[in-house]
Amino acid sequence: MANDPYKVLGVAKTANKDEIRKAYRTLAKKYHPDVCPDDAKAEATFKEASAAFALLNNEEERARYDRGEIDSEGNPKGPQGFPGQGHGFPGGYAPGGFEDISDILSDLFGSQARGGRRQNFAFRGEDIRYTLPVEFLDAVTGTSKQVRMSDGKQLKISIPPGSKDSDLLRLRGQGNAGSGGGPPGDAIVELKVRSHKYFKREGSTIHLDLPISLKEAVEGGKVSVPTPSGTVSLTLPPNTSSGKVLRLKGKGVPSRKGRAGDMLVRLMIVLPEKPDAGLKKCIANWEPEEKDNPRKGLGV
Repeated sequence: MANDPYKVLGVAKTANKDEIRKAYRTLAKKYHPDVCPDDAKAEATFKEASAAFALLNNEEERARYDRGEIDSEGNPKGPQGFPGQGHGFPGGYAPGGFEDISDILSDLFGSQARGGRRQNFAFRGEDIRYTLPVEFLDAVTGTSKQVRMSDGKQLKISIPPGSKDSDLLRLRGQGNAGSGGGPPGDAIVELKVRSHKYFKREGSTIHLDLPISLKEAVEGGKVSVPTPSGTVSLTLPPNTSSGKVLRLKGKGVPSRKGRAGDMLVRLMIVLPEKPDAGLKKCIANWEPEEKDNPRKGLGV
């Protein structure tokens, strides 16, 4: 079903459930296979109308469609889920609304089709939703997890590198069983990424506040820096002020297309927790070559 379900049924977006039901009954009476036997075009129209009705008759799915979270086939919009793994509705219909479809068709055509053949309508099973907590670094670098489904089945879920909070992963065929020989629904896993003690993420960029000593700030040199992919060496320029930001290219969030993001390291000078007599004496005897007011930019 590539078309807007409201247009398929010929109803306004403000239509209530009774209006949607009435519109579907009208189309079913006109295009049902019992009315148009051996008419492939009519059968396709009937299936499209059934899919549109099943989507709009399910309040949760209708709300998600109206918010733009899913398309008319029930696939999540945007870079969520795995490419090409949308479940689609044609031939299986949208999750939800199955009983209402069966009731309408039974009311219109009875339980027996013309010629004494029992009708066989295959309905796709409903999707099942899960929430999966994921550690920050696992989401950034990618990992796999074993999870137990509601039916006790163990599944291995692959979490792609660069995954973020609220991403949806779709496991095809792992939802509720279909009816009338229809295919099972999918399991939709929503990732909930935990925060990290040191790293912060902003898009594809990782931020880190790196403590350095006063000696390292004055003299410069190499310091070790943790990154999501491991520890690297960073060269500090001499006479580094607290708050200076250095960039580590390609050490941010991996990209599924192109170069990975960067890591921004903000240097934070940390003095000893306990007073250091040698440091105090050094500062007392230090006379800067040029007098400079570090607060002159504040007008004081």
